[in-house]
Formats: sequence, C-alpha cells, structure tokens
Amino acid sequence: MLKFAKNYMESISGIEIYPIISLIIFFTFFVLLFWWVLTAKKEYIDTVSHIPFDNDNQPNDDIL
Repeated sequence: MLKFAKNYMESISGIEIYPIISLIIFFTFFVLLFWWVLTAKKEYIDTVSHIPFDNDNQPNDDIL
C-alpha cells in the first residue's frame, strides 16, 4: 500500500512543495503561540485559569 502511494506521488509534478509549506505553517503557528504566551498579561492568564472553578457561570439546574 505504501509503495503504491509513494510511486503515485512521485509521478505528480510540483508535489515537493507541500511538505515545505506544511513545515512553514507548523513552525509559524508554534512561534506565534510561543510569542503570545510570553507577551500575555498576567491578569488575563489568572482570570482564564480560574474560569473552571467559577460558580457564577454555571447553568441553573433548578429550571429543569
């Protein structure tokens, strides 16, 4: 199965650009994510980290 896919892909002209584009997209995403983490405000991180423990945002079960 893999040999068939390899032979098929070798016959497509210009296919060698797709792995390069994928690597650039992957690298860019994680560089931007790393930059956002380093520049995020401490107050925002604290607020977001406490959302799961905040009881004010829970739906009211008494309605059901």
